[in-house]
Amino acid sequence: MKVSEGWLRAWANPAADSEALEKQFSMAGLEVDGVEGAAPAFSGVVVGEVTAVAPHPDADKLKVCTVADGEGTQQVVCGAPNVTVGMKAPYAKVGAVLPEGFKIKKAKLRGVESFGMLCGPDELGLSEERYGLMELPASLPTGADFREALDLNDTIFDIDLTPNRGDCLSVRGLARELAVLNRVEFCAEPCPPVAPTIDDTFPVTVTAPEACPRYLGRVIKGVDVSRPTPDWMAERLRRLGLRSIDPVVDITNYVMLELGQPMHAFDLHRLSQGIEVRLARPGDTLALLDGSEVSPAEDTLLICDGAGPVALAGIMGGERSGIHAEGEARTQDIFLECAYFSPLAIAGRARRFGLFTDASQRYERGVDFALQAAATERATALLLEICGGEAGPISGFEAKAALPQRLPITLRSARIDALLGTAIPQDTVEDVLTRLACTVVGEGSGTERSWTVTPPSFRFDLEREADLIEEVARIYGYDNLEVALPPAALTLPREDDGVVPASAFTAALLGLGAQEIITYSFIDSAWAEAFCPGVGLLPLANPLSPELAVLRPSLLPGLVKTWQHNRNRQAVGAQLFEIGTCFEAGENGAVVETPRVAGLLTGPRVPEQWSAGGDTLDFFDAKGWVEALLGLTFDGNSFTFEAGEHAALHPTRRALVKRGDTVVGAVGALSPSLAQQLDVSGQVYVFELALAPLAARVVPQHQGLSRFPAVRRDLALDVPKTVAAGAVLATAKAAAGALGKTVRLFDVYEGKGVEEGRKSLALALTFQAPDRTLGDEEVEGAIAQVREALAKDFDARQR
Repeated sequence: MKVSEGWLRAWANPAADSEALEKQFSMAGLEVDGVEGAAPAFSGVVVGEVTAVAPHPDADKLKVCTVADGEGTQQVVCGAPNVTVGMKAPYAKVGAVLPEGFKIKKAKLRGVESFGMLCGPDELGLSEERYGLMELPASLPTGADFREALDLNDTIFDIDLTPNRGDCLSVRGLARELAVLNRVEFCAEPCPPVAPTIDDTFPVTVTAPEACPRYLGRVIKGVDVSRPTPDWMAERLRRLGLRSIDPVVDITNYVMLELGQPMHAFDLHRLSQGIEVRLARPGDTLALLDGSEVSPAEDTLLICDGAGPVALAGIMGGERSGIHAEGEARTQDIFLECAYFSPLAIAGRARRFGLFTDASQRYERGVDFALQAAATERATALLLEICGGEAGPISGFEAKAALPQRLPITLRSARIDALLGTAIPQDTVEDVLTRLACTVVGEGSGTERSWTVTPPSFRFDLEREADLIEEVARIYGYDNLEVALPPAALTLPREDDGVVPASAFTAALLGLGAQEIITYSFIDSAWAEAFCPGVGLLPLANPLSPELAVLRPSLLPGLVKTWQHNRNRQAVGAQLFEIGTCFEAGENGAVVETPRVAGLLTGPRVPEQWSAGGDTLDFFDAKGWVEALLGLTFDGNSFTFEAGEHAALHPTRRALVKRGDTVVGAVGALSPSLAQQLDVSGQVYVFELALAPLAARVVPQHQGLSRFPAVRRDLALDVPKTVAAGAVLATAKAAAGALGKTVRLFDVYEGKGVEEGRKSLALALTFQAPDRTLGDEEVEGAIAQVREALAKDFDARQR
């Protein structure tokens, strides 16, 4: 929103200078994006009066003018087609400096001397259009400094408003803020009623009252749209970024900028039967003023007449009913529209058609619903003053029940102090809210003091107590709030030694050299089905894109997608992990949420270097990561790796992870068919574990180190090839009893000397007692127990 400082000061004139106003706006939450002058820098330009015009003796398109500059007369050669005797125009004296540093010098044009230059608005940076000299009002004194005469030393603030401050999209709204911040009088422009001089009205019907609770209209006949827009109005529009079009359009734009109420004027003779405000119907089309043609959806609000749509409500008018300032079809009678449209009825509609209009911007953020009558009177007065004509009475439609309601809000003094961390005097609170045009009723005293506050009609953003507290702090001044650390009782949280915290999994994987990633919880449904076939997927009602259509049932798609993205950018490997929630459809429409940890390994085991080979990460690296996570429970022996089915993993290089009989996850290589389907090259190893089964941790019990020597025995056995080594180790550990400290597998052999269908396992068993040195008899007895258990359970034979 651009706003002129001069226009603001006509409504509220504080003693602060431009720099102070800029800071005030920004500190009050109305951030100033930029500050610029009303005109580019130039000097030496005065109001000149053309006293004589003669043809150039040697050029048909040039004229020799005599120009009075307040100190005398000067001869100026001019090529502007509109130069006439008696007109006043900007005159750049010899020595003047125009925009971009262009200096005016004495010159000779086709043999005739010229002392200075008569200027057009484009030459002074006031317009991009080139149409001749800038004609100035005759009332301006000849020789007056041009910048001062047109108040071109004005400052323009470009204010970036947040979406909740639609009330500041007008000079009135910003001036009201300025008056409140500086405790000065707010001098609102009066909008007295204009007495009708004719009885003409135009019928209005509203069939969508929730979208349009109020629609006012007024017939004005006999307007002369060929009259020029007054210079003061055209200049104010220019400074705020709008170009002058014709007096009727300029007046509706002016009222919108001044009061914040968008308006529209229809050519009355181009309307038939009456106005109907309704939602679009199938087959509706509309040619807009910008030349485009739209087919609105059925939730789009339209302004229609007996022949069909004539405007997109709150967005843009239609070409068929537009104002014509020239030709035989020149508009003479108009129907002036001023309505309140619900923000929800307008929000997003303009963007559907690739439009962004000043009207839609204001209606989407909320227009003062009590402003329509005053805005109509203001526009009518300006139209009659500038274009002439006769006005009929204001008529239209109003559904009071559908208009917004300003409900009272309870504001507590104690709550203000608690949220702001400082005490604001209660009289100041009441004063701030009253100056903000709120209705304030107080009760109680001291810390029990409270107020019932009813916001004004133009403040859509004041809905709850916190909103009022923000307003108090904003107007009181954030700089005035006491800077103090809030008191806080620092209580150390009690940690349960029997639970593994989620941060422990992150720390463990980071320690292994992995990099944590965070991916979207939404994924492509095709990827979800590929990794988790048969799982109940949860589609989104309004996905951002087809690639983000369902909630993820697994973390693996996000990891693989991330690796695919990096591989396409010449990454040679990756070690990634993610901790997040997965989602599945449960019974009776329930959503099952499962926190999980997952990882991905691929590429070389170590970076390329002269002392290392070309080993790549494999299944056992992934399994090692999983074992490191299982070890956080201090009960790693309760977990087993077993063969099992998993749709996303390699059929012969995968394992399910179990704790007892419960499957807690899986680890393995990515399925070749899945890798081909997803265009993932190389060997990729992944794992995924549910966090809940890993949460239970065995609380460590202290045991002193034994001072007595340990005894090692090696045991070579052959067992059927189908027997898992992990099962053998677990049975051996259990059979070794209390004296057995460790059981390790250090060799696996198949081939010569071993019966076909069997394999040889070499186990290292360590025995140690805490209170004595073990004798051979005790050790051999334990070894015998191990042999017997393994023979019984696995048909193990000692070699």
